[in-house]
Amino acid sequence: MSQPLKTYVTSLLLICTFMQTSLAKPKDVNWPKVYSEQLFHITEVMVTDVASPPVAARIYAYSNLAAYLITKESGKGFKYNDILDQSYLAIQNWDISETRISSPEFAAIYAMLKVGEAIMPSGYLLKEKQAEWIKIATKQKVISKKEVQAHIAFAESVASKVMDIAKKDGYLQLSTLTRYSPQEGEGFWYPTPPAYIAAVEPEWKTIKPFFITNLSNYSPAPMAPFDMTDGSSFHNQLMEVYTTTNELSDEQKLIANFWDCNPFKVEFSGHMAIGVKKISPGGHWIGITGIAAQKAKLSFQETAFIHALVGMTLHDAFISCWKAKYETDRIRPETVINQKMDQRWRPLLQTPPFPEYTSGHSVISRASAVILTGYFGDNFEFIDSSETYFGLPERPFPSFLYASEEAAISRLYGGIHFRDAIEEGVKQGGKIGDMIWEKVGK
Repeated sequence: MSQPLKTYVTSLLLICTFMQTSLAKPKDVNWPKVYSEQLFHITEVMVTDVASPPVAARIYAYSNLAAYLITKESGKGFKYNDILDQSYLAIQNWDISETRISSPEFAAIYAMLKVGEAIMPSGYLLKEKQAEWIKIATKQKVISKKEVQAHIAFAESVASKVMDIAKKDGYLQLSTLTRYSPQEGEGFWYPTPPAYIAAVEPEWKTIKPFFITNLSNYSPAPMAPFDMTDGSSFHNQLMEVYTTTNELSDEQKLIANFWDCNPFKVEFSGHMAIGVKKISPGGHWIGITGIAAQKAKLSFQETAFIHALVGMTLHDAFISCWKAKYETDRIRPETVINQKMDQRWRPLLQTPPFPEYTSGHSVISRASAVILTGYFGDNFEFIDSSETYFGLPERPFPSFLYASEEAAISRLYGGIHFRDAIEEGVKQGGKIGDMIWEKVGK
């Protein structure tokens, strides 16, 4: 680690120990619920901004990291390894004094909202939510009114340090890189109906991961080559997409729509294009994380920890997946079917605007599920209500891994992925999740 990075992260950890008094905490506060509600304000702004899936994951990573940094020293005997020590932010020999702020809960949520404000184009919308949080916290006696301003200053300093880190991860340089242009020839990705949106984040592989040190170690197995010969692997998979989508059961349609999570969906009414705003794939798994935290009745510290870990896992998983997508640059089923088989065919789900291999849902869902399984245990049953805000019903799951399997196969039902992209994506995400959990959870 470079000396400047070591210096400002050390300063961040030292500042996180400033100003502790003995304000008694209310015992009836459901901290996982409060945390999820405040974090959802960030999700709402992401939906407003139509944040792409990898961008959304980056936002979740840094906003939850801010909350974790404040709470990481607020409890004793926490059994998991420090996320910082296991990521590229690792530092050594830093000192923590015995004094702490009186309400790490208040400061953590405020810092989370401040990072959200700073990192999103429409982040200014969170100023109102910050004011609301002050009212909620003082009313519930989470913090005394006389300490609010000091805690806000502290939270803002932590958020500023987190943004210093974010500004060095390569995101600000994306606009200076060579623009993507579709390749000539069969088998390569091309913009899809109905809006023919340009390729999204083609250089995302240049963003710095938190845990992955060599992206090549997580590359998927080679995809089936483009080959329209009867009996070839590619042709068989293409026919599977075509026949499956023409014979979907009501349950399969429900599964596809439940896991759609497409922030780019566009519908046309006459000559008018209407954007249909939805949660991102990462947002769905952040929602599941909050649901699990509430069911398990986690402490505030535990809640911040698991949200930060899932957010940072999502970030790394998207970087790995996007590297594969633009290196393979594979055509989508819709394009091939329209060109070679059935010009009028449309998938159940709208095809997202980026190459096909590997399936992003498969990668990030399995990576998240591995982390959540490690933390909460095998066969942790939960009811997923992440999509009720967007008009979809709750859906029960017997485990996180089961949910990740359903998320993966939903892309076949939706008609937007080939089977090898799904199956190799699951392996890719599992490998990433295993690596991160090995570092942090054991």
